[in-house]
Amino acid sequence: MASERAKELARKQRAEAKALKAAKKNSDNPADWGTLRQLRETYKLAAGHQSSTPWILLACVLGCTALGVVLGLWLGWLVMWIVIGVLGGLTLGLYVMQRIVKKAAFARAVDQPGGGEMALSMLDKKKWHCTPAVAIDRQMNCVHRAVGPGGLLLIGDGRGAHNLLHAEAKRYKQVLYGVEVQTIMIGDKNGQVRLQELTKYITKLPKTLSTEQVEEIAYRLKGLDRMHSRVPMPKGPLPTSGNMKMSRRAMRG
Repeated sequence: MASERAKELARKQRAEAKALKAAKKNSDNPADWGTLRQLRETYKLAAGHQSSTPWILLACVLGCTALGVVLGLWLGWLVMWIVIGVLGGLTLGLYVMQRIVKKAAFARAVDQPGGGEMALSMLDKKKWHCTPAVAIDRQMNCVHRAVGPGGLLLIGDGRGAHNLLHAEAKRYKQVLYGVEVQTIMIGDKNGQVRLQELTKYITKLPKTLSTEQVEEIAYRLKGLDRMHSRVPMPKGPLPTSGNMKMSRRAMRG
């Protein structure tokens, strides 16, 4: 009897393992993908955005390999330098493909509700506390919040987010005494910051807060959030397909 129960348990475990393997194989969640599938999906996204991607990647590999051959003929150890050239070309190709994927993702996020969340997600989470959609109106215009070395930032996201941004800034100034509130409007007009440049713009802001001040303000903001109910919104402007999830993963490297 014990032997039969053990055999039945083993069959059940094999069936569960097989089902789990099949679920991961067909999953749209990049966390379930292997390295090869992640690379394949990233390449598809890059090639879909820029048709010259295959030739660019080929040029990276061949160029670095040729450099390795030249160095090998000059310095000796030809095989070693060829291997180094090939590996260097693959590394350079992955970097270039990452850049193309980043451009593709931003191109799809422009003028979409919540697009600024993607740019904020690329900030260093050890330095910046980011909260998407702290305020949102019926037209899906919203305001994101970030606090870090560059100060307390409110980011207006949407063509009609100006009034909402000014109202939120006024509310924060009334509640957070002694804390400067900076506003940023995403857009292509004069005085606005393009979505593609938002992350870089924020990281280059002059340092106005120490680590201790950032943590103190972040703690005070949690209390402010509890006092005001927030309307939930979809996480980001992009479809929850595997390709676009892969794009965010690729952009972070």
